[in-house]
Amino acid sequence: MRFWLGGYTADMGGHAAGVGVLVAGEPAAQSPRGSLTFAGTAAHAESPSWLAAHPTLDVVYATLEERGVVQAFRRTGEDTLAPLGKPLATGYATCHAAIAPGAGSLVAAAYGDGTVTRIAVNADGSLGAAVALASTTDPYGFEAENPPASLAAAGTIDLSAAAAALREAAGPEFAHLVPDYDNPEPVETLPVVEDPNARVSRAHHTTFLPGGLYATTDLGFDLVRFWRGDTEIQQVALPKGSGPRHAVWHPSGHLYVATEYSAEVYALAADRDGTWRIVTAVPVSRETSFGVDFPAEISTTADGLFLHVTVRGSNTIATIAVLDGGARLEGVSLVESGVDWPRHHVLVGDTLLIAGQRSDDVVSLSVDARTGVVGQLLYRAPAPTPTALVPIFD
Repeated sequence: MRFWLGGYTADMGGHAAGVGVLVAGEPAAQSPRGSLTFAGTAAHAESPSWLAAHPTLDVVYATLEERGVVQAFRRTGEDTLAPLGKPLATGYATCHAAIAPGAGSLVAAAYGDGTVTRIAVNADGSLGAAVALASTTDPYGFEAENPPASLAAAGTIDLSAAAAALREAAGPEFAHLVPDYDNPEPVETLPVVEDPNARVSRAHHTTFLPGGLYATTDLGFDLVRFWRGDTEIQQVALPKGSGPRHAVWHPSGHLYVATEYSAEVYALAADRDGTWRIVTAVPVSRETSFGVDFPAEISTTADGLFLHVTVRGSNTIATIAVLDGGARLEGVSLVESGVDWPRHHVLVGDTLLIAGQRSDDVVSLSVDARTGVVGQLLYRAPAPTPTALVPIFD
């Protein structure tokens, strides 16, 4: 089985040359069980850190993160791709793109400036017109409703006239002590220093939901935003500092969101009137540590009984059981991922593949279908700074 492999190139400190190809087992098989081989570069590109495949065409979309663009590629051979149209600007540090189930549009998220862009997808898979969606504000930010007006703006005090009157009243002996507002001393202007702890919008992920909805995460503002077309219909604020990163839709009707900073999984669901709310939340694992562990990807098994979350820092992967019709989550296990900085993973059948961004490799591990627990490491292959895996179903 083949996989397209996203990665970081030299412009972002990586070793990849573009979109790569990974072969797992027999190339023509539909199962990844078997030895892993990095088969080279399918298309040269600058840091294609995330990849999304068209549901019906041999077209793949890559976010060229440092350039802040999305580029479409068409498949030209078993292991080769060629650009399809020109790259489309989508915001600083575009890190994720997702294509709608009907392939009518694609949504890109930019980590650097929080931009969410919705792009029309043409019949041949090429990218069409783009619309930058509405920006948002920090739900935990402070904005004064009635900022104090300056005295000068109020226009009630003439400082020059007042100083002249005061000098006259003080007399010649003390007049020099009153400031001369007609000829003020030059004032040194201090440089403005940006607060390193300031919160900024950081769009990170898009999940398509039934009924024409989609949800985007804002890791910087702790928001999950719900959209229909180009219109935002609701926001759900997670706890301050949680950092919602990636999400996965579950057939029970729940949206599960993994948080990068607080290392938790939140379950969101819609009420009968369509209003989304938080149902429950659990730690990714009771063994993870705040400030040390940073969850990356979340996925669900085909039967919906378990979630898997890769955790950077401890370099582990957690299994979480889905209970009570999706309304309750319970940690099952936390095991070694076998790589350094497990950036992304994908489950195909009973085999989990994990991209080790810092260890420059990809591994495959077995998954117990009954317990959901990730088992033994099966195979490993060197791969240059991998960041995303997309299975190719020929």
